[in-house]
Amino acid sequence: MTRRLYLPGAGGSAKFWRPIASRLNDGADQRMFAWPGLGDEPPEPKVNGVDDLIDLVEAELDAPADLIAQSMGGLIAVRALLRRPDKVRRLVLTAASVGLHARAFGGCDWLPDYLRAYPKAASWVGAPIGDLSDELRTIASPVLLLWGDSDPISPPAVGIYLTTLFPNAALHLIPGGDHDLAQTHAPIVAGLIRQHLGAES
Repeated sequence: MTRRLYLPGAGGSAKFWRPIASRLNDGADQRMFAWPGLGDEPPEPKVNGVDDLIDLVEAELDAPADLIAQSMGGLIAVRALLRRPDKVRRLVLTAASVGLHARAFGGCDWLPDYLRAYPKAASWVGAPIGDLSDELRTIASPVLLLWGDSDPISPPAVGIYLTTLFPNAALHLIPGGDHDLAQTHAPIVAGLIRQHLGAES
């Protein structure tokens, strides 16, 4: 059975994906990441930026895996996939702008509130992210895009635009969903993920 890797957003906690992983507990090897230095997670000397987080994920791609990622975790998932496209079977992105400037699509600036909530978070959390549009067009893996229709950080317009970049993507908008829809709408999200992971290529 294909391994599942769960990647949180900038909150950094492995607990983020527990409501989903518990509903998809079918005997698969499920691994939930935490991001050292982000949110309330303690720092680690070997983690000094996003590239180091990608290294953590790539180290788990010694076997085929499905990647399930929230927000900033989506950027990490996509970049890990681009490094090891032979090892990623399917991709799930929730509220993940993956290098797009969400503010250009009507999104708010999340960083000030984040830094007030997590004053000890690593300074690199707000580092500029390069445009991955050209790279996204090369991804052959099936991609499930899950967005809340009330997300102020990554509005639905971001997800809609991503469907024009990924060659094999499906978008679902969750009514009433915010940026944390994977937690607030876990039964719906888990059902859509289950369907995506079990679908034929």
